[in-house]
Amino acid sequence: MELDQRRAGLAVNLAKARARIAAACGAAGRHRREVTLIAVTKTFPASDAIVLTELGVRDIGENRDQEAAPKVAELAKVGADVRWHFVGRLQRNKCGSVASYADLVHSVDRTPVVDALARAAVDRLEPLDVLIQVSLDGDPRRGGVPVQGVGELADHIAGQEMLRLCGVMAVTPLDSEPDVEYDRLWRLALRLRETHPGATVVSAGMSGDLEAAIRHGATHVRVGSALLGSRPGAPVA
Repeated sequence: MELDQRRAGLAVNLAKARARIAAACGAAGRHRREVTLIAVTKTFPASDAIVLTELGVRDIGENRDQEAAPKVAELAKVGADVRWHFVGRLQRNKCGSVASYADLVHSVDRTPVVDALARAAVDRLEPLDVLIQVSLDGDPRRGGVPVQGVGELADHIAGQEMLRLCGVMAVTPLDSEPDVEYDRLWRLALRLRETHPGATVVSAGMSGDLEAAIRHGATHVRVGSALLGSRPGAPVA
């Protein structure tokens, strides 16, 4: 009964999130297929991720390798068709593990991480897709490369045989105006495409501000609490 209730709750939340995305796309004059919903299941059990895949979610995001790796294994056991997104800050000593299961790493922000991922990815059949995490406020505590360093880091990624630069990711600074920040990110993404045409992904927007992100070109939105509920003491994700 408890599992049935959880499934019903997740189904309702998923329907609401999809409706929000569809409405935001419509308001922005964009097609719904242009935006991918990533369900961020950090701190929630693998059973929730399994239910979401049964409800049609294919893209699952995780923030910490310690939690992600066993969850990946659990979903593999049940044959879930999942595209795994690593969206948390990445440490060099975790690159080997992350490269073994991630389909898209959103949080590449410095050269040592690029190099560690490139070394780890040599065992893959296909290059590992990566995004540059951009720091819109330049605060090093929150991760991300400063705007002025994006071009150099992009060139370094592009020089790695087993990495594929797919675009950019950002989290809005605290107490900022999402429309302003996501517009900055979109303009940066357009400039990046001038030298790296394949960098078409813009990972932006979470539960509280996905509409603003979609207005400004987001191709992927990372939705956590709106799907799974609030985590005690955690900000909206």
